Amino acid sequence: MFKSWLARKRRSKSPPRPITPDSAFYAIGDIHGRLDLLQRLLGQFEAETPVFCVGDYVDRGEHSAEVLRFLHANPAITCLKGNHEMMLLGFLDSPKSKGGNWLRFGGLQTLASFGITGLSETAASGDLEKASAALKAAMGAPLIDWLRHLPLSWQSGNVALVHAGADPMIEIAGQREDFLVWGHPEFAKTPRPDGLWVVHGHTIVDAPLAKDGRISIDTGAYATGRLTAARIDADGVQFLST
Repeated sequence: MFKSWLARKRRSKSPPRPITPDSAFYAIGDIHGRLDLLQRLLGQFEAETPVFCVGDYVDRGEHSAEVLRFLHANPAITCLKGNHEMMLLGFLDSPKSKGGNWLRFGGLQTLASFGITGLSETAASGDLEKASAALKAAMGAPLIDWLRHLPLSWQSGNVALVHAGADPMIEIAGQREDFLVWGHPEFAKTPRPDGLWVVHGHTIVDAPLAKDGRISIDTGAYATGRLTAARIDADGVQFLST
């Protein structure tokens, strides 16, 4: 344990690592049903620069359906899968076992955005099954299929994008799915030894931050009205917010 602590201490005193993506790109934090903020933020971007989203397009905000349809209709924007997309898909597949948890974490707002109302966080199993069937019909197969096949990570040079975090001792390609969409207990504590920078959302921060190999861009759009993006190139990180 002492050796592990000493290794972290030494790494924390090392000079800042360079940020070297293959080319410039934008990464957008958790949107959570705020299409208005997303469109406003996109208006600040330079044309021709690739755009990525780190997940959590649905729940909590009032316009999840509109956000999903907008992103699905704009394939030039690369979208990763977040834990809220995982919960939505879980509700579609297993409403009785997965529905209650999803409704408590913002699923009610997503259902309402698709025109499905009348449920509560304690809805009965039969009502959950009916709502799941109604949501499948409202979303349509192409949108659901797109959501199922969203990637969990993306990498350019020594910069990786994930939704929530990663095990700092394992390369991104070898990470477990739950670490990428729900986080890892050492992600915020232990700097990666491989020089990789990890861009992520999931954990709300008061202000976006690039430090110790982590670039945090979730500024709680649904509650704060601030959706944040990072423009990342070989010169470093520039943050933009609504």
